[in-house]
Order: sequence, then C-alpha cells, then structure tokens
Amino acid sequence: MEKKRCPWCEVDDLYRAYHDEEWGVPVYEDRKWFEFLMLEGAQAGLSWHTVLRKRENYRIAFNDFDPIKIAQYGDDKIQQLLANTGIIRNKLKIQSAVKNARAFVKIQEDFGSFNDYIWGFTDHQVIQNDWSTMTQVPVQTKEAEAMSKDLKKRGFNFVGPTICYAFMQATGMVNDHLKECWKSKI
Repeated sequence: MEKKRCPWCEVDDLYRAYHDEEWGVPVYEDRKWFEFLMLEGAQAGLSWHTVLRKRENYRIAFNDFDPIKIAQYGDDKIQQLLANTGIIRNKLKIQSAVKNARAFVKIQEDFGSFNDYIWGFTDHQVIQNDWSTMTQVPVQTKEAEAMSKDLKKRGFNFVGPTICYAFMQATGMVNDHLKECWKSKI
C-alpha cells in the first residue's frame, strides 16, 4: 500500500524523497543547520523544488556548506560563484551566504554551538502541530518572528519570518506534516 504523504511533495521522486527522509526531521548538527539556512535564503522568491534540484551543486560550490570556509570567501570567490551556472546566480544571495556564514560562526562562538542557540526559539522542543489541510498551515509564527528579529540583529540576511518558518519546518523544529501523512506523528 502506498504511503499517504503531504500533498505538496507529490511532484516527483526528488520531492517525495525530501519529504520522506528530511523535511520535519529534527536537526542537531551545526553544519546541517547552516546548509538549511543557506538554502532557505537561496530559495527566497523561488520554489523549494528549484533549490533542491541545485542542492548538490551548492554543496560543491560552497565547500560542503562549511560556514568557517564560507566566512572567509572574498570578492574573487564571489565572482567565481556568480559565474557558476549550477547555482542560483543572484549576487545579493551569494553575498548573503558569506555574510550569514560570518554571523553563524559568531553565534557558535557566543553560544558554544548554533544548535544550542537555535533550539532556544522553541524552548528546545519540537512544536507538534495537527493540521488537516495545507490551508491551515501558517506561513509564519511568533517563534519565527522572534527568530527572524534576532538573526537580523546578529547580522543575517534573507531571514524574514516566512523564511524562518520554512527553515523551522525543514529542520524539524516544527512538525507540520498533515494528519493524514505517515510522518505526522514521527
């Protein structure tokens, strides 16, 4: 019998695999946090599907999402990235990835890890929702607004409350799988 999934992922095998294996699974490792933060910023104004298709190219172009290495990128590396057809070649988004890497490293220094910092926005708990339809799922919440405000204060870009909520969903800080989905109570 076919697994019942959230309807948004029934586009293709890539999206179904992302839904089944990653979306909503709690993250606890700093490099994974940075990967999702960077990809969510790249996604702004585009579809997540577009970003997923380019994810491996991002992994190669951006040193496997290593924030310490990315924080050291200079103008030459940014120009090289702008010429890379495998990623989204938006100058502001690429510059933001570098700026965000620097802010990310600073949070690691201040809090011991980004993981300890970011889970504070949900009191170190997964927010378990119980939605029946996609129209019930919010695009932002008070937690996402607080996260956005604090990240911006710490120097991050492309971290508005809608992006922060999508980030929270992707990284398992919130479980927004619909009730009928096999992953709703995992």
